[in-house]
Amino acid sequence: MMKLEHLTRSHPCFSSETHGRSGRIHLPVSPTCNIQCKFCRRSFNKIEDRPGVASGLLSPGEALEMLGKALCLCPEITVAGIAGPGDPLASDHALETFEIIGKAYPDMIKCLSTNGLLLPDKAEKIVGTGIRTLTVTVNAVQPEILAKLCSGIIINNRILHGVEAAKYLIDAQLTGIRKVTGLGAVVKINIVLAVGINDHHIGEISETVARAGASMVNIIPLIPQHELSDHPAPDCDELQHAREAAEKYLKVFKHCKQCRADAVGIPGVSEFRHILYGNAPLAFSHG
Repeated sequence: MMKLEHLTRSHPCFSSETHGRSGRIHLPVSPTCNIQCKFCRRSFNKIEDRPGVASGLLSPGEALEMLGKALCLCPEITVAGIAGPGDPLASDHALETFEIIGKAYPDMIKCLSTNGLLLPDKAEKIVGTGIRTLTVTVNAVQPEILAKLCSGIIINNRILHGVEAAKYLIDAQLTGIRKVTGLGAVVKINIVLAVGINDHHIGEISETVARAGASMVNIIPLIPQHELSDHPAPDCDELQHAREAAEKYLKVFKHCKQCRADAVGIPGVSEFRHILYGNAPLAFSHG
């Protein structure tokens, strides 16, 4: 099993010690998502600096080529991650990409970020592909709260809404976390902090995911957009209170830069996506 201590030496998104020294690349190969969060608006552009945004989409083969180019620009890259712009488990492109990367770069840490809806079904394949670090976004563990942050989900060719969708998603997330950590992966939890919606709920989320097997939590300030475009972002005090509630149960990661789905370089130090994606197409040809 890959221990959390190993990640402190090599994974900038799991460790404050290596953050600012080790690099990562986010490969934007995932075209679709299977849930709709009320604060999420996926986009293709070269301007916005936030999750859910990429210059374009890559095929798995193109992603391998991009990784090679990125390593020439930034040899400090230790992690190849896939975090969008859609959910990496909503299509086969992410796991196919990791299989290709594993053959070409066997020592590269492979990291996947997911909403967790399909995590129970794909846990074995994830670990079998060599992925040992995952981030799962869990914004509530009470359906009535999550329904205020998630409009609906698509599962088994059905669209679920409201509390029904939220209950299904929460059950899937917790089951998936238990399953994938039982197989040896390390899980970090992202929580999007929305004041007035889930800020009073951070401790309960952290306690629940810790029992499921998560090792770390990262509190992400809400970026007001989409259905929550008029909702205020948390201030520094509100963020600190949320972190204090979470750290009663889990180690809290405090250096997240809320990166784009095509970020490249050392977080907070260098950024090479403009070089790599300067002429990237804004379309996806095979997804």
